[in-house]
Amino acid sequence: MKKLMVGMALTATLATAVTPGFGSIGGNQGKAYAATVTYKVAASKLNVRSGAGTNYGIIGSVVKDQTLSVVSKSGSWYKINYSGRTGYVSSDYVQASGTTTPPAESTTYTVTASTLNVRSGAGTNYASIGSVTKGQKLAVVSKSGSWYKINYSGRTGYVSSDYVQASGTTTAPTTSPAESTAYTVTASTLNVRSGAGTSYASIGSVTKGQKLSVVSKSGSWYKINYNGRTGYVSSDYVQASATASPKLVVDSFKTLGNAQQVILVTADNYDTKSAKIQTFEKADGKWKQVLTANGVLGQKGFALSKKEGDMESPTGKYTIGTAFGRYANPGTKLPYRKITANDVWVDDSKSSLYNTWQQKPANGRWTGAENMDIPAYDYGFVINYNESRTPGKGSAIFFHVGTNYTAGCTATSKEQVVSILKWLNPEKNPVIIQSPVSELDKY
Repeated sequence: MKKLMVGMALTATLATAVTPGFGSIGGNQGKAYAATVTYKVAASKLNVRSGAGTNYGIIGSVVKDQTLSVVSKSGSWYKINYSGRTGYVSSDYVQASGTTTPPAESTTYTVTASTLNVRSGAGTNYASIGSVTKGQKLAVVSKSGSWYKINYSGRTGYVSSDYVQASGTTTAPTTSPAESTAYTVTASTLNVRSGAGTSYASIGSVTKGQKLSVVSKSGSWYKINYNGRTGYVSSDYVQASATASPKLVVDSFKTLGNAQQVILVTADNYDTKSAKIQTFEKADGKWKQVLTANGVLGQKGFALSKKEGDMESPTGKYTIGTAFGRYANPGTKLPYRKITANDVWVDDSKSSLYNTWQQKPANGRWTGAENMDIPAYDYGFVINYNESRTPGKGSAIFFHVGTNYTAGCTATSKEQVVSILKWLNPEKNPVIIQSPVSELDKY
């Protein structure tokens, strides 16, 4: 049985509504008519949630035959008025007495960065295919992790959601289907239409057993890639079935303990400064990959045995320390410290303050310290390396902004650093693992 979810209130009156077309293998266009639709709870008890999904918190519940005040529909969820606030309930457990559907929720997506790269895939490792500018409105198709899939000059592009503001009044993105799902046609012949409804023209057809390349779902319609163009098919005639999920590298790790978030930094060997950065999160007992990005290590690559000033990044598994930056907290849940002009990190091995964050002036407390007020530290976090502060073993090991090489830290683009900072949650005991690919079996 499906998990119960969201709801509450009165009777929704739609001044004009359209009956949905019948089927989509041919289908007839529905007629417009005035109708009053009542939405009633069909389950014995139905959770009301703060958002359109079971991952959102429960704010209350409604009971069987209770009438709901439905505002709109988003995918398989109804947005409702619930005790003077907004709530969401699963449409699977709500019965509508009429045949109309409430309007879809609407959102406007506006670029907030001065210039934002549009990429060919959902990650900074994908090539830039163009750019958009501050204030520009985007045609968002769907969201995948921290990336929006958009229509860009007649082709598909991806932009980071960190630099896009969602508010207000156009079409909201449809739900992205799970990557580990196969979509197969069950009808003998199924029309592919130019839009999500039988009122749209047929642009072709698919046949029974054919596999579909599904982009997203909107209500009871799948948006698909069809012969190099966008098409829509009725989900009533498509079977969605789970496929075997590919095994992730973290699935074989034995040293993660209670960590539910992992940042994995790998390189082809010890001597390369180029790195691959991946993030993983565990939910319901299963790991899923969140992000992949290109990064850089110390100028001389990974260290076999880290030493102060060797220009090498330490290997190993470490917990995550304080987040920092020269600007306001970008939205991280980690403890956050804003850098000032006097902040330094002591790298004097003879100082009692070795490998700690301090403030100038030194007043004889150290003879060497790294200035923190630099562009590389616009945003970042402390990797908890050498917490025992063993003299000469290395200091000031951070994850920060950079695209060339570091003096022993790990770095990636500012866009990705901010994305990772927003994702990190100290309640999930995050760790960072740094290793050549050949030695991942240690973890």
